[in-house]
Formats: sequence, structure tokens, C-alpha cells
Amino acid sequence: MQLKELANQTKIIVGIKQSTKALTTDRAKIVFVANDADPLIIQKVIELAKDKKIEIVYAESMKELGRACNIDVGAATAVIEK
Repeated sequence: MQLKELANQTKIIVGIKQSTKALTTDRAKIVFVANDADPLIIQKVIELAKDKKIEIVYAESMKELGRACNIDVGAATAVIEK
């Protein structure tokens, strides 16, 4: 899946806390991570996604990921729900 397809999705979760929650409760289908986000902050989300064998798509920046999620601020992570 490409980042541009994210904007067309209806079940989007944005943010570290909500993405982590979606991953731990097995509701995540695809995880999006911004390359310029603080590595310490996104590390848990990446580890959970890898452990659960969920596809990770990397965005160039938090600003780009936020735009793809149709929000006015940057986003470190986003998830498409199952």
C-alpha cells in the first residue's frame, strides 16, 4: 500500500498511543511510520508491528503522514484498522 492511498481509508487511527493500542489489541492491518519521528518514540510501534508480522509503510516526514491522514498537524504513526 502506498501513502497516498491512506487518505481514502475510513478506519484510520493516528498517533503513537492509539497505534500502539490498535497493535496490542490485534486491530491493525497496516502501520505507517514517519521517517523523521523520534526513534525512541516510534520504536515500540515498529517492534509490535514486526512481532505481529504487520506491514510497515514509511513516510518521508511527519508532516506528509499527517497530510495523508487528513489532519493539519504532523503524525509520527498511523494505522489502518482491520
